[in-house]
Amino acid sequence: MSDSGSIKKVVLAYSGGLDTSVILRWLEETYGCEVVTFTADLGQGEELEPARQKAEMMGIKQIYVDDLREEFVRDYVFPMFRANAIYEGTYLLGTSIARPLIAKRQIEIAEETGADAVSHGATGKGNDQVRFELGYYALKPDIKVISPWREWDLTSRTSLIKYAQERQIPIPKDKEGEPPFSQDANLLHISSEGKVLEDPWQEPDYDLVLTRMVTPMAAPDTPTEITIDFQHGDPVAINGETMSPATILTRLNELGGANGVGAIDIVENRFIGMKSRGIYETPGGTVLYHARRAMESLTLERGAAHQKDELMPRYAELIYNGFWFAPEREMLQAAIDHASQRVNGTVRLKLYKGNVIITGRKSPNSLYDEAIVTFEDDAGAYDQRDAEGFIKLNALRLRLLGRQK
Repeated sequence: MSDSGSIKKVVLAYSGGLDTSVILRWLEETYGCEVVTFTADLGQGEELEPARQKAEMMGIKQIYVDDLREEFVRDYVFPMFRANAIYEGTYLLGTSIARPLIAKRQIEIAEETGADAVSHGATGKGNDQVRFELGYYALKPDIKVISPWREWDLTSRTSLIKYAQERQIPIPKDKEGEPPFSQDANLLHISSEGKVLEDPWQEPDYDLVLTRMVTPMAAPDTPTEITIDFQHGDPVAINGETMSPATILTRLNELGGANGVGAIDIVENRFIGMKSRGIYETPGGTVLYHARRAMESLTLERGAAHQKDELMPRYAELIYNGFWFAPEREMLQAAIDHASQRVNGTVRLKLYKGNVIITGRKSPNSLYDEAIVTFEDDAGAYDQRDAEGFIKLNALRLRLLGRQK
């Protein structure tokens, strides 16, 4: 616990929900400090003006509500996708990649307002506390961090509601009756965890859980065909229409979601050591992932492509664990961005009942040479007799070993 007498002003990552509203009042009561609220629009799809109004009602003088959607997609989501990053083979890191941007903006606001501390609403059991705080310390090493869930004695939803009622803090109606699970949303994904989803054997009620997409079973019986144009590894247009990064991801969410693309039910290993079960919706990101791989298959040389695939698990783990601002992530990013300079062109694909089906790809940087690969007469472009020596040289060590056996 931080020294309560030394905290004068704290910047709180504030959603306007039950938890952070209780945290707001708790900070004032416990530390006797001024609270600055910061609410980030990362494309979660909720109206954020109520958060501002609630902060005003609770007496907050300095209130920040920032639209960070374009910065989020341009500077965080797209660089991560250049690496084709997937954690433990399934998770496209939707929650993980949002935390460093929130942390960065909190530190900027702390500098602007003269705050000496920052605070978040992440629990002491999850990954987000680590992600937020690694970001804080990387950007402002001497910042004081307050993590209420690790300090207070409000250990249940019931105690939070009681605390709020005693202090006339408005409680969102959906919180009164104990929600069946908790959700975290941004423009890349929506995660659902806890309560009825905690039993990994229990099949989730997808009609209740899914908010950004339909199930594959409920998707249309006819496929949706689209094209995605890439420049330097990033998508720049859909069906030939150039769009901003956030607009592209929003449109891919709509297209993927309408066709049942992008829902996963996983058990993952948290950084702090426990396993957790979650349902993640990433419709646009799933479409983008498959399209990018198709574009790279045409434009990346084999050595570079395979090296990227070897680097990817380490890169994904760094982001999952909260090391976005670490030098090793930046080093890997530089290599990934260098390789992405050739990833230009167009991918055509069909979205159908949860599937992303690649139907074509073309690029001015294509390394595919039809004259060499053809089964027809290649007019001397490739001498098939050269393969004999290639095979014998590669077989030499195997033959020597075989003689010993």
